[in-house]
Amino acid sequence: MSRIGRKPINIPAGVTATINDGVITVKGPKGELKFAYNPAMTVEIKGEEILVTRPDDAKENRSLHGLTRTLIHNMVIGVTEGYKKELEVNGVGYRVQKQGNKCVMNLGYSHQVIVEDTDDIKIEVPDPNKIIIVGIDKQKVGQFAAEVREKRPPEPYKGKGIKYVDEVIRRKEGKAGKGK
Repeated sequence: MSRIGRKPINIPAGVTATINDGVITVKGPKGELKFAYNPAMTVEIKGEEILVTRPDDAKENRSLHGLTRTLIHNMVIGVTEGYKKELEVNGVGYRVQKQGNKCVMNLGYSHQVIVEDTDDIKIEVPDPNKIIIVGIDKQKVGQFAAEVREKRPPEPYKGKGIKYVDEVIRRKEGKAGKGK
């Protein structure tokens, strides 16, 4: 039995969950998320808990059990607390600024790189070398952060570029001089 899949998901105050035709909808103070789970899984709401069960111990059902429970749990956290990814911009002359709903980045290219907020993802720029991406859907926040980081990934020699705050860049040594 899946240890994660067996755990019930507590529904906090202010959050409502409904199941309709294989789609679970979770509404909370920050918004609403929907997830169409695999029909092999059984998702039911009992009081203040959501339970995920599987029909048998087939390999596919075992893997879907924990996954389904985790995705629903992430939805509950998303509508209550939300998710955020912090990015750091390192490099001489590299800076970021917010102009309306656009994030304008100077990343050493001949042009500025512009990224816009979407309906469910907001970009915050507290200072010129920090970007915070905020949203309620964990997967979308992570994907958007990866796309922003891709605009100028950190390079291994000087560490210039956009990196996650908790990311450690493996540094390389520069060229060795002419030795005899």
